Amino acid sequence: MEDLLALEERLGTQFADYGLLRRALIHRSYLNENPDADLKDNERLEFLGDAVLDFVVGAYLYQRFPELDEGGLTALRAALVRTKTLADFGRQLGIGECLWLGYGEEESGGRDRTPILCAAFEAVIGAIYMDQGMEAVQPLVERLAAPALERIMDRSLYKDAKSEFQIWAQGAFNITPHYEVVGEEGPDHEKTFTVQALIDRSVWGVGRGPSKQAAAQAAAKVAMIKAEAVEEAPS
Repeated sequence: MEDLLALEERLGTQFADYGLLRRALIHRSYLNENPDADLKDNERLEFLGDAVLDFVVGAYLYQRFPELDEGGLTALRAALVRTKTLADFGRQLGIGECLWLGYGEEESGGRDRTPILCAAFEAVIGAIYMDQGMEAVQPLVERLAAPALERIMDRSLYKDAKSEFQIWAQGAFNITPHYEVVGEEGPDHEKTFTVQALIDRSVWGVGRGPSKQAAAQAAAKVAMIKAEAVEEAPS
């Protein structure tokens, strides 16, 4: 119970039903190794929390940026609710130390694994919503989102996948990625381009699109998925 009370304090809220908070912290690996436990994993709460976050973050951005168009709002929301950002929120709150994990997941570093922390954070949001409603979720999300939003905007991470991949590649390798057109299909008025995203000579992503720029953006998105997988891999 002590871990729940400490997490509750960090969340800045108070639960009526601590069973909801505990359930938000139970990873399916724990139940896989303890099939007789009368418990449920956090996946349903994760589903609910994902939907709640989309709404709360969207409303927050709508109020904060009254002149920003739909495309800009959508890009900012995507940057704030992406897996890595939500996992970072989980780290800030110390959710990892409270998780119920199976032995194998524990031994492989699951407490700090980005997908697990992201899912657990979403589940905690779902638990707060079920226990206290939207009015309890909003201040927590806005408290976490405000500094993250500043970083995202300072680094222009919301603008496009190419910008995001460039920042990552420069930080990881001190190399600026480049893009090569490796294929063209179709008539001149309806071409489809295939572009590779490369760091040095290594291909990190391949994308297709109706223009070279669109194909490059698609390649950069694939490259960022690979980059995030590299970050999430156990050392």
